[in-house]
Amino acid sequence: MHAVPRRAQRVVPLRRPGRWIATAVVLVVVAQVVHGLVVNPFFQWDRFGYWFLRPVVLEGLLVTLKVAALSAVLGLLGGVVLALMRLSRNPVLQAVSWAYTWLFRSIPLIVLLLFLYNFSALYQTLSVGVPFGPAFFEFSESRLATDLAIAVVGISLNEAAFAGEIVRAGILSVDQGQHEAASALGLPRRYQFRRIMLPQALRSIVPSYVNLLIGLVKGTSLVYYVSLLDLFGTVETMGSTYPGDIVPLLLVATVWYVVLTSIVSTVQYHVERAYARGAVRTLPPTPLQRLRFGAAALRARRTGASW
Repeated sequence: MHAVPRRAQRVVPLRRPGRWIATAVVLVVVAQVVHGLVVNPFFQWDRFGYWFLRPVVLEGLLVTLKVAALSAVLGLLGGVVLALMRLSRNPVLQAVSWAYTWLFRSIPLIVLLLFLYNFSALYQTLSVGVPFGPAFFEFSESRLATDLAIAVVGISLNEAAFAGEIVRAGILSVDQGQHEAASALGLPRRYQFRRIMLPQALRSIVPSYVNLLIGLVKGTSLVYYVSLLDLFGTVETMGSTYPGDIVPLLLVATVWYVVLTSIVSTVQYHVERAYARGAVRTLPPTPLQRLRFGAAALRARRTGASW
């Protein structure tokens, strides 16, 4: 006798009513927020479009980018130096690094910027020479302390204190066996750090430092208080000149800051993905790949349904 094949049974997916209810509630709330932003005349979207690409706003945006880029580079370099000093076996270097980190993490950024802005009142001239002895050369502090220099130096000093702890934590996250294996092979310490320790440490450093970098981009708005017209300073100045456009001008600044932080987040995603190679079996798909997979799955379902 031949076995009678069992009738194919349809697989019914598990029903999740809570998930669908939560999705519907979120969509309703989002729709209400978007509707309120679009139809509310208080936001004056026509004036927003007028100001968004105005040359005066773009000039302020350029200043913000310049301050953020210089401070990010100098802050990261300073953080690497502080981290290596803190990890050094020299007690003097350890103490100096710890004291610097403790001090500049304790001082609010706005206070530091205002102190540097008035630094010429304390020291009219600066000199380089022998301590308690003759000076080799002197220079006026007021000539070097431009508004841009004050902003970059102040933010870099603050950034380095936080970046140093991030870099130090990333280096300490590398397994001790990696250090022992590299030392057993007789590799030079510089080669160990550059080729073995640093690539692994960057997996921990990149996410935390990019969060710090996003805070730096937004923190550049404080340079307005040292007479540097960045994006926020330009918006504030234009708002004082045109009081009726203060809300659309604030929206212009908000959108530009969102654009800048979105670009930084996108770079962070791809850098993290690049350094994840070797740590995971398969790299997670990018948003574009997920979109392609979703479109392919949708086409497959339609094709199957047509049959």
